Amino acid sequence: MIITIRRRFARLEYEYSQHAVDQSIRRRILTHEVKEVIEVDEVIENYPADKYGPSCLIFGLTADRRPLHMHCSYPERNPVKVITLYQPDPNEWADFRRRRPQ
Repeated sequence: MIITIRRRFARLEYEYSQHAVDQSIRRRILTHEVKEVIEVDEVIENYPADKYGPSCLIFGLTADRRPLHMHCSYPERNPVKVITLYQPDPNEWADFRRRRPQ
């Protein structure tokens, strides 16, 4: 799945939801950081029954080693939709890949 998502990004077959645009501005996540993350990323959670369609949570590091999470649709949707973006809270995420127990 991640390879197909990377291909879609490389071919510019993706779009940002309004929420993702708002959050990226609020959280100061730059476009080039998203492109860096998609090159070195991994799917850490899958949501096949998400109410708006199948989606997944992707983790990656920017060139500056900034951890980012990107929630996006499965690659079967064309274009892939970036639903939201954020820098994970280390208090909530172990190694930014696994949720810490509540």
